[in-house]
Amino acid sequence: MAAERKPANFVHLRVKSAYSLLEGAIRPGELAELARDNAMPAVAVTDTNNLHGVFEISETLAKRGVQPIVGCLVSVDLDETPKPAGMASRQKPAQLPLLVQNEQGYRNLSKLLSRAYLGAEPGEWPHVTLAQLAAHSDGLIALTGGPGGPLNALIANGQPEAADELLKRLAAIFPNRLYVELQRHGMPEERAAEDGLIARAYDMDLPLVATNDVHFGSDAMYEAHDALLCIADSTYVSQSDRRKLTREHRFKSAEEMAVQFADLPEAIENTVQIAKRCAFRPKKRAPILPKFEPESGLSPAEELRAQAEAGLTRRLAEHGTFADEQVYRDRLAFELGVIIGMDFPGYFLIVSDFMKWTRAHGIPVGVRGSGATSLVAWSLDITNLDPIRFGLLFERFLN
Repeated sequence: MAAERKPANFVHLRVKSAYSLLEGAIRPGELAELARDNAMPAVAVTDTNNLHGVFEISETLAKRGVQPIVGCLVSVDLDETPKPAGMASRQKPAQLPLLVQNEQGYRNLSKLLSRAYLGAEPGEWPHVTLAQLAAHSDGLIALTGGPGGPLNALIANGQPEAADELLKRLAAIFPNRLYVELQRHGMPEERAAEDGLIARAYDMDLPLVATNDVHFGSDAMYEAHDALLCIADSTYVSQSDRRKLTREHRFKSAEEMAVQFADLPEAIENTVQIAKRCAFRPKKRAPILPKFEPESGLSPAEELRAQAEAGLTRRLAEHGTFADEQVYRDRLAFELGVIIGMDFPGYFLIVSDFMKWTRAHGIPVGVRGSGATSLVAWSLDITNLDPIRFGLLFERFLN
């Protein structure tokens, strides 16, 4: 039996998955295999302003024996000057990577993302303010953001005082939870800011961390990912004046990263320390459905059964049958068993209630998707389509 590989001394903390639409090109299964093949004990996914893939990615990684680190690249507007309505900025805000340490951090990150979208005006980038970040920072670790982060931009643009002030504020918002991030993809903007980042980290006694801004799995995916960026920006591969990444934006091995940051070994080691501080995995929960309290005094399940059976009798009297009546009764009993077993009676009764009200008030309604395959829905006047007549399968809807 082959000896088990020793865990790598580096963990990727900046991976964009395919859930960063038109940015990342790594699917959850591929990410899990990349981490395992490189003996990485953990990996962080920081998609742009979303947690869409958090459950799929976390489950997929955990099943492969890789610790998932929940994170997100959150857009932060540094300009806290009040803006009149209709004067929102169309400029892309700086981005800050946030990593979840615990349940409180997950809730805070969710709140920040909700505020980012709900607070943005039409056409404006979703973003949060520093004040909002401060109000919801517990349980979160922050990195300074690399080339797309606010600190790098200030240093590279020759604004040292503003950079100092921002770093002090971030350190206050994230006490003992802020890391100065270094990236080395060979890009000019990285080189322009690196010395200033390192100097400030040492001056303020802040830890350094090395990251690679991973957008695709291997060097072989570079051209395909480059085409993806062209689709995102409505440009052509042949254009020179367009957004481009490098082949260095791949999922590098721990050995490659160690060589690249041989002069700063602590920046490599801190990736593992961060992973140890972020041992959190979100838990799935049952759907939260609205409650329905029947006026009859029956339970929702009893009320659903009574209304469905009475409704089917009425429907068959009005429209006739396209099979033996027992076929209808058996199908109704089967569907009711599934619906009640999944705890959906209240949901069906609520939909039936507002559909009846809508039709009674002359408002046109339609049904979309596979709900039309349900005999219960037809019996409750949710739909006007006999699924048995057209050979439609309820399993397409629920099972």
